[in-house]
Amino acid sequence: MHVPDGFINAPTSAVTGVIAAGAIAVSLRGARREQGGERTAPLAGLVAAFIFAVQMLNFPVAGGTSGHLLGGALAAILVGPYTGVLCVSVVLLMQGILFADGGLTALGVNITTMAIVTTVVAYALFRGLVKVLPRTRRSVTAAAFVAALVSVPAAALAFTLMYAIGGTTDVSIGKVATAMIGVHVLIGIGEAVITALTVGAVIAVRPDLVYGARGLTQKLKLRVNGELVDAPGAEPEPVPAASRTSHRKVWAAGLITSLLLAGFVSFYASANPDGLEKVATDHGIDKKAEEHAVADSPLADYGVEDVDDDRLSGGLAGVIGVGVTVVAGTGVFWAVRRRTDDTSPSDTTNATDATDAKDATATTSTTSTTGTTSTTGTSV
Repeated sequence: MHVPDGFINAPTSAVTGVIAAGAIAVSLRGARREQGGERTAPLAGLVAAFIFAVQMLNFPVAGGTSGHLLGGALAAILVGPYTGVLCVSVVLLMQGILFADGGLTALGVNITTMAIVTTVVAYALFRGLVKVLPRTRRSVTAAAFVAALVSVPAAALAFTLMYAIGGTTDVSIGKVATAMIGVHVLIGIGEAVITALTVGAVIAVRPDLVYGARGLTQKLKLRVNGELVDAPGAEPEPVPAASRTSHRKVWAAGLITSLLLAGFVSFYASANPDGLEKVATDHGIDKKAEEHAVADSPLADYGVEDVDDDRLSGGLAGVIGVGVTVVAGTGVFWAVRRRTDDTSPSDTTNATDATDAKDATATTSTTSTTGTTSTTGTSV
């Protein structure tokens, strides 16, 4: 769904650029709260690289059309919604300036539809489903499937609304909306499968690394007067021994997978036009499409210039793209984490004082609670 230059007029593109810039600024602040230690930045960079790689794998859908992962749902569930917006934005920026995929003047449009809309819609739906479903890993995977499925037609609807406001050709918006949403529902199924499989794979190995699965552990219960209550100061269940795979091994496995997908599997991707390209051709949206500003890039169209072998050219471009994206993404998230670590001393002192006061109160409360429990019930 990469929108090229010329589909949306300049004023509307400028407005979406402002929206995208504002969302990125908010996401930078929000991502600081989502960062969970030194391992978070490399993992977030890896998620961006993985999305880049999987987006090269167009899969066929009905009517000579193909689709590819958008990635907003996957990123939001794995590393958090704010970090997710940044992950997809990094991917779109790399694709736009290196591979001539998605217009530069349309970058705001693409970030709004593919990074912001997909992430917000998917994560809101995901959290709602997780709250009502049983607190299990399977529920997380099922919620990820549904959230990803809905996020794709939501992005298609967002593009249709933008085109209704600032489209450069006079076409029937009703027909465009029907075609866009219809084909992207089918593409959404592919998105849902990829997202659910990826989330399920990470949960099976390291559930603690999945942002959307945080807080799903059951607290220790005490039976008091025949009723189960939360144990005072109960610690969350530890990660099972079978799931204690090093996060470095997870990162290495993810990077190798991304390189294989982009460098080898991408050669077998569908060559059919994607959903937006097909609708644009069928309904005349592309009549005023403009040539990309970096169409002469040595990596344009996901091929390396002067390399005649198609398999080798595409594979090298994919590997370069994964490498550049993981470096750029990790750099962004390291910078975010360093800003988090550079909290002012006064803030740290205040936080420490508040924690000490809370601990003192908790000690008193625990003493009282322990006395009561010992005379009224027994633990299980």
